[in-house]
Amino acid sequence: MKTTRRSLTLLCIALVLILAGSAAASAANNSSGSVAVTRISFDTANGTLSGLLYLPKGASAENPRPTVIVTHGYLNSAEMQDANAIELSRRGIVVLALDQYDHGHSDLKNEVYTGTSFMEIWAPFWINSMHDAVAYMYEQPYVLKDADGNGIIGVTGHSMGGFGSTMALAMDEQEFMETGVRKISCGLTEGSDFLYTGFFGVDVTAADALGGGRTLGKVAARYDEFFFNDPEAPEGSVRRKDYVSTPEGMAFLQRTEPAEANTWYHTSDGGKRIIFEPNQTHPWNHFSAITTAHALYFYREAFKDYAGDLNFLDPNDQAWQMKEGFEGMALLGFVMLILAVASLLLQLPVLRKAKTGELERMPASGGGGAKFGSFALLLCLILLPALYFSPLMDGGADNELVKVLFYLGCIFSVSGLVGLIAGLFDKENRGRLCMGSLLVILSGAALAFVTRTPMYQTGAYWTAPGVNGIAYWTIGCALISLLAMSVIYVSAKAKQGFSFRNYGVSFKPLAILMSLIVAILTWAVAYGVLFLMDLIFKTDFRIWTFAFKTFDLNILPAILRYLPTFLLFYVISTASITVNTISGRPGGLGGYLLAIALNAGGAILWLLNQYGTLFRTGVAAHPGSALSGIVLIAMALTLTIAAVISRNLAKKTGNIWLPAFLNTLLMTTMTIANTMVAFK
Repeated sequence: MKTTRRSLTLLCIALVLILAGSAAASAANNSSGSVAVTRISFDTANGTLSGLLYLPKGASAENPRPTVIVTHGYLNSAEMQDANAIELSRRGIVVLALDQYDHGHSDLKNEVYTGTSFMEIWAPFWINSMHDAVAYMYEQPYVLKDADGNGIIGVTGHSMGGFGSTMALAMDEQEFMETGVRKISCGLTEGSDFLYTGFFGVDVTAADALGGGRTLGKVAARYDEFFFNDPEAPEGSVRRKDYVSTPEGMAFLQRTEPAEANTWYHTSDGGKRIIFEPNQTHPWNHFSAITTAHALYFYREAFKDYAGDLNFLDPNDQAWQMKEGFEGMALLGFVMLILAVASLLLQLPVLRKAKTGELERMPASGGGGAKFGSFALLLCLILLPALYFSPLMDGGADNELVKVLFYLGCIFSVSGLVGLIAGLFDKENRGRLCMGSLLVILSGAALAFVTRTPMYQTGAYWTAPGVNGIAYWTIGCALISLLAMSVIYVSAKAKQGFSFRNYGVSFKPLAILMSLIVAILTWAVAYGVLFLMDLIFKTDFRIWTFAFKTFDLNILPAILRYLPTFLLFYVISTASITVNTISGRPGGLGGYLLAIALNAGGAILWLLNQYGTLFRTGVAAHPGSALSGIVLIAMALTLTIAAVISRNLAKKTGNIWLPAFLNTLLMTTMTIANTMVAFK
């Protein structure tokens, strides 16, 4: 009864945080009711596009307004442009925050893809998304046109969205040569140069020729992980930049010598151009008051001839942070909701069979040498994911450090066979030694196999390209951890009387089945609340690049395909957390902190080293790790939340199964919903 009361109290607090946070975030999103925010979708020749339409009061067919289409980068969704969408619409501008094809709620027709390789999957979505959205918005009655029928539409995209915006501008100018009408009047890209558009004929020279006298700008962060590189710089793009002094930057501004950042330049076709250079990284652009102010300053200049119905507040007058803060509060409530719902379900007569009793405490470690050995093992488990992050994420099977894992897997697999034979002659500990040796053999062989196999390369099956590197790192870390725990168990723990129960591993079929049912029900309730908040408030649960967001049912097959990979990781990580923080010490808050360190410590250390070195020296610790470092920011929070869930529920159930199943369902769904999914 006491446990039920605690869980009900936690549930009430969670619901208050979710409801209050979502309502307040909605008020910030719609500028306290002065902007109508609706989710729209429309069919195109290439598929279906979706987005959030911000329609300020007074915008109508009788009073059309300047319009801006904003969109996200690779692997993200429309909500990543919240800052621009909220602030531009506060100033009376119509805004469409766009989900690009095969991101968020948009869908690209399968026949548009030309193949299943990465390059063939990667290009179609960003080439077409912004162009097709412009065509749709141009036809809407509330979108302003000039006396000649030219659209007063701006395009802004971050990263791949910036490339899509560049392509849309070029295609719009090409269509103008036939129709005499320009649908786009201005464009500001964030975090993108001409690197990828150049593959399709739109390099800086072609883009300049197709400028059409428009007002154009770029946000070129000085610490952008990908772009704005000096062609004479050493290899590796994660380093300090100065785009206005590069040949490409000067060509964009039509200068023959290094230009000044944050300065307007007139072009020979009658247009104006500017490059902003904030001291930021690539993902920092869309979570920044500085970059948002740059966008507001840009559009104030671009739309100054149509400012009659607009309210150009000072660019530094911003309210989008309120939405982010309150959605972060709702995110905290969401995690609390998950723990409360799972705990309450465990009180039900049938589902309480998921519990297998209290976890056994481990015997004392022994003297100073044993304690030092335990500490050294914990340190290795924390540091190894950081050490192998770049090799697994960026290098794959051909990386030299990954090859080391292959040889270690082979060596320990053979050692496990020797241990198995020796265990047969140890009557007192035969069962434990043989089982542990079998785990050494299997984990070693699996590690050797995985590290020499180009896994997750089949685009027709692994249809979320941005997840594949994460999956490879995840399965590698899981097998490294399993091998380490197995070797320690055989060499020391088995003879000290340790059993699988100390790791939270129970083989009771009914407990496993009930754990799976509780996990599925908890996942369904949690996502049901998320979908309800989206329906009522058009908000979700997020902070910066991390988000639990809604999804369309057509991505469920992709979620199911990735579940086994992440299940392996969460089974092993929960066992590691259990044996180190529940069966052993420390307990209480210290136990949660150690659990977080075991799960996310390596990721956090890698990020601190990568970006600390970048900001201190101008060159990152791993200058070739661009996308992987950005992805790890959200992964660190993912692993932190998973660690809290693992420790909390393993302690309540006495085994690893409920938290392992629940983390797998939650985090796989969250990951796939936030990325690109092809071939649905």
